[in-house]
Amino acid sequence: MGYPPDATLADAGEFGLIAAFVDLFPQGEQVLVGPGDDAAVLRVRNGHVVVSTDLVVEGRHFRRDWASAEDVGHRAAAQNLSDINAMGGRAHSLTVGLAAPADLPVQWALDFARGFAEECSLVGASVVGGDLTRASEIVIAVTVLGACTQAPVLRSGARPGDVLALHGRQGWAAGGLAVLGRGFRSPRALVEAYRRPEPPYDAGRVAAEAGATSMIDVSDGLLADLGHIAAASGVAVDVHTSAFDVPEPLHAVGAALGAEPISFILGGGDDHALLATYASVSDVPEGWSVIGAVGQGSGVTVDGAEYEGPTGWTHF
Repeated sequence: MGYPPDATLADAGEFGLIAAFVDLFPQGEQVLVGPGDDAAVLRVRNGHVVVSTDLVVEGRHFRRDWASAEDVGHRAAAQNLSDINAMGGRAHSLTVGLAAPADLPVQWALDFARGFAEECSLVGASVVGGDLTRASEIVIAVTVLGACTQAPVLRSGARPGDVLALHGRQGWAAGGLAVLGRGFRSPRALVEAYRRPEPPYDAGRVAAEAGATSMIDVSDGLLADLGHIAAASGVAVDVHTSAFDVPEPLHAVGAALGAEPISFILGGGDDHALLATYASVSDVPEGWSVIGAVGQGSGVTVDGAEYEGPTGWTHF
């Protein structure tokens, strides 16, 4: 169904917009009943079912003047798909709840849905249902379901003597957010990294098959999220800054803003890179970089000392 360029959600109505959404979300072979009934029905052939839920709130997690609706769709999908990746699984189905003002342009909602669907297609996942309601600001609630064909990798399995490894781009989104916060739009590579993260979707399953003892995705900040592994496993983890190859764009932003470039890597989130621990260096798969070590004790240190800078995003 086509809408005039100035149409709002109030003009389209709840069911008209839902019908438009359904046309944008193709259904995978695991879907027995998709959108349109009281609930979806999925086929689970084998393995473990893995489920996660996340919220995205306008003004808290995104701004419409910083990212397009399509970008927001990509980001909302990526952060949920990444949670399944961090368990060593693969996402296959999602539901999306959208609360929005009545005067929100229909085109914004359709572009959001298009971006969401495009990100889901990267892992072959389907949007199988959701809900739509009115609110004073945009709130997006996503539930993702996936499968692990082997035992899921938890945060609690790290042991003293393990090595810590990273896979994926890290610190780029934080650099982009810092740039946008100062009213700039360059370096463009960092801004685009914030707008559309690139999680390493294939790396989680590879890590699980290689025997990763613990794993987490970096959504709030490398040190903050690593702290969850340390706490859940009852270990101490030390990060070695010499292991990082700081990219030139982060050097440029650091110089412009008077910040240490490494701070974006250590405290930044939203790239959705993966952190995992392995029993030995020989277990670390190709594409992963060893960045630290696990020992006796508790907490996270950097180069053997307590880190004084920001460790990540806090919600309250």
